[in-house]
Amino acid sequence: MAPRILLVRHGQTEWSRLGRHTGRTDLPLLDEGRRTARLLGERLHRSPWNGLPDVEVRTSPLSRAAQTCELAGFGARARPWDVLVEWDYGRYEGLTSERIREEAGPDWVIWRDGVPGGETLAEVTARADEVVDWARSADRDVLVFAHGHLLRALGARWLGQDIGFGARIGLAACGFSVLGWAYGEPALSRWNDTGHLDARS
Repeated sequence: MAPRILLVRHGQTEWSRLGRHTGRTDLPLLDEGRRTARLLGERLHRSPWNGLPDVEVRTSPLSRAAQTCELAGFGARARPWDVLVEWDYGRYEGLTSERIREEAGPDWVIWRDGVPGGETLAEVTARADEVVDWARSADRDVLVFAHGHLLRALGARWLGQDIGFGARIGLAACGFSVLGWAYGEPALSRWNDTGHLDARS
């Protein structure tokens, strides 16, 4: 079977709760983020996932992703990977979209306009492509714990789309997704699945 990428966005932090762009600022999970990470872990250790015994696990080294991985029960198997860190937002670090649009204009969209003093669209694309190439390099599934914008860029590149497609595929905190295949072509097999949170909220 062709390899898939299973994706987990980290649980909630103070800045994600407030809608502030959190790139390289290393914030811990809130209690709610820790709770939802455990719920995700319970789900992935039940049928049909059964703990995903054969997958290779990687995590962003930033605390919010690494803690989510640990609380979900995959920390002992995970390797940190700098490629999975969030977009470097440069001068927009810590700002909400509303605050950014006061400076950049009302039509600002990160997926088209980028950020001053941070990573370019091309640089984020290159990192997403590195993850795709790694995932497709061997006959096994992979599980990654990372961040909203980086994972949306990864979803776009898995499909062969410009990362601007990421604007159309939002991700909730602790959302679970699967990048797989349909009729021999890359596909979104599951996207932003939060059923594990709905059942226990």
